[in-house]
Amino acid sequence: MNYQKQQERATQFRQLHHDAPLLVLPNVWDAASARIIEQAGFPAIATTSSGVATALGYSDGQHISRDMLIEALARITRVVDCPVTADIEAGYGNSIDEVLQTVKAVIETGVVGINIEDSLKHQENTLVDIAYQVELIQALRELAKSLGVPFVVNARVDVFLLAIGEPESRFEHAVQRANAYLQAGADCVYPIGFLERSTIADLVRAIDGPINILGSSPDLPLPVLAQLGVARVSLAGRLMLSILGHMRTIARELLEHGTYESLHAEALSGTEFKALFS
Repeated sequence: MNYQKQQERATQFRQLHHDAPLLVLPNVWDAASARIIEQAGFPAIATTSSGVATALGYSDGQHISRDMLIEALARITRVVDCPVTADIEAGYGNSIDEVLQTVKAVIETGVVGINIEDSLKHQENTLVDIAYQVELIQALRELAKSLGVPFVVNARVDVFLLAIGEPESRFEHAVQRANAYLQAGADCVYPIGFLERSTIADLVRAIDGPINILGSSPDLPLPVLAQLGVARVSLAGRLMLSILGHMRTIARELLEHGTYESLHAEALSGTEFKALFS
């Protein structure tokens, strides 16, 4: 990887969180899906941990190895020119030093951003202590300086996703964590979950920095999220779910009816297919 180019991509990616239009990231899982999204015109690409794991034959939740993750990311960065940010779940480590080793290897693939979760993989529905996550984010910022690549840290806040605490306490809890992570050096925070419009609006007002929202709700199209002041929208594993659902439709039509209508719907042409990696 050309480090000057990587530095430029990291700076470009950070700026996308502050400029119009809204930064939209349809999350990818392999080289082909990454090329499709880049060719469609998106200025940056994000990976989905569930999609990467599924493509490799595993369930989500750090069930693939760190080496498998790194190999998947390297395949993606090899074939695209736009900035790539990686979902690294909780960092594949039981200590800050181990997570930093993961992130260093991730950045060496050419990636210029990471998602880092604040929940525990070995303990269901449990969040890490805020002080630990703050220390981790501070260490990530120091790592970025030492590597000379100002990679973007998107700090996930899992309060809503895991339904932590009583419903009436979740908003304040999420805001507390989000602002602590931003103060520690995160570039963006991601209060992940299927949130109502009013909750998103309140989060934008209460959080002191760019906010990433999980998209795909029919009631909250991108123009609405932009009006609410959201900086970034991710689709997580929803794109892969849609693709796999379409494959299932094709399979059922072939098996039950012996016809090809679904197979040809929205299919790439042969020329387009060859152009993916030409």
